Amino acid sequence: MDDSKTLAYTDLDWAIGINRISLKILGLWPDDKLSHWQKFFANLRAFIIFITMFITSVIPGMLALLRVWGDIVAMADNLQIALPLSVTVLKFIIMRFRKEDLVPIINMIVNDWIKTKTVQERDTMIKQAKIAKAIVMFGCVMMSFASVALIIPPCFGYSIRYLTNLTDGAKPLLLQTYYLRDMTESPYYEIAFVAQATSIIMAAISYTGIDNFLGLLVFHICAQLDILKVRLLNLNDFKSFSIGLSFNIEDHLRLIRSVDVIDHTFNLMLLALLMYFAILFCVQGFLLVTIIDGVNEDISFMRISWLISILINTFVHMCLYCVVGEILIAKGEGVYYAAYNYTWYSLKPNEARNLLLIMIRSEKPLLITAGRIFPMTLSMFCSVRHP
Repeated sequence: MDDSKTLAYTDLDWAIGINRISLKILGLWPDDKLSHWQKFFANLRAFIIFITMFITSVIPGMLALLRVWGDIVAMADNLQIALPLSVTVLKFIIMRFRKEDLVPIINMIVNDWIKTKTVQERDTMIKQAKIAKAIVMFGCVMMSFASVALIIPPCFGYSIRYLTNLTDGAKPLLLQTYYLRDMTESPYYEIAFVAQATSIIMAAISYTGIDNFLGLLVFHICAQLDILKVRLLNLNDFKSFSIGLSFNIEDHLRLIRSVDVIDHTFNLMLLALLMYFAILFCVQGFLLVTIIDGVNEDISFMRISWLISILINTFVHMCLYCVVGEILIAKGEGVYYAAYNYTWYSLKPNEARNLLLIMIRSEKPLLITAGRIFPMTLSMFCSVRHP
C-alpha cells in the first residue's frame, strides 16, 4: 500500500474511530462486510444491552413513578433519570431497525476518505471532522461525569438522588426503581446494583454514541458540499464543461439522497427528543427552584452539581442538534450561490440551461427534521426555549 493510501486510511480511522468503537460495543455499527456469525453476535449483543436497560431500569423506573405519585419532588427526581433512560431505549430501537439503511452512507464516507483527493479537499474534510470530534469529546466528558456521579458515590454510602421510603429501603439502589420483591437482601441487592450500573454505562454510550453518529454523518455531508461548491466555481478546470457539470450534478444528487436517508432514520428520534427536552427542562427547573427556596433542605453539593450538569448537558445537546441542522442548510445554500455566481453569462445557451438544473435543485434547502414536521434550525431552538 502506497503512502497516500496509508494516509487516507489513517485519516479515516481518526475521523470515525470513536463513533465506530462506541456503536460496535452496542452492536449498532452499520457494516455490510461482517460475516454471518459476526452479524449474529452483533445482534445478540444489541439484544442483551436492550434487555438490560429495559428490564433493570426503564420498567422498574415506571413502577417507581407510580409508587411516588403525588409526591411532586420524588416524581421530578424520578423523571430526570427515567426520561433520559426511556428516550435512550427508544433511540436504541430506532437505530437498530434503521441500521441497514445507513450502510450505504457509511460506505460512502469510507470511499470519500480513501479515494484520491486534492490537498484542499482533504483539508476541508479534516476541518469538518474536527468539529464532529469536538462534539464527540464534549458528549463523552459530560456523559462520563453523569455516569460517575450516579455510580461511584452510592458505593460509599452517598446518593445524589432524592430518597423516599416508598421506593428506597435501608440500602438504596443507583436509580429510583421498584421491583416486585425485596431487593435489599443479598445477593439480590448486589445483582440489582451491578445490573443498574451496567445499564447506566450502556445508556450513556448509547445516548452519546447515537447522537455523535448523527453529527458524524451531517458534518461529512457538509464537507462534501463545501468540496462541491469549490468544484462548481472552478468548472473551467475540467476538460469539458458538460462532463464537469454532469459529474457535479451526480455528486450533488448523491449528497441529497444521503440527507434524505439521514432524515428518514433520525426524524422520529429527533421528534421524541424535542418532547423529552421540553419536559426535562421543566423538571430540572422545578428541582432547582425547590433548592433555591429551601423546600428540600437535605441537599448536598454533589446533588446540586448533578442537577446543573444535567441541565447544561440537556441544553447544549438540544442546541447542537439545531446548530448541526443550521450548518447543513447553510452548506446546501452555498452550492446554490456557487452555481449562481459562476460566469454562466459567458456560456453557450444550452450549457447555461444545463447549469439551471443544479441551481433549481440546490434552491430547495437540505434539512434534517423532527418527525418531518419541525426543521432542526436555530430559529426552532429559540421557539423551544421561548414557547
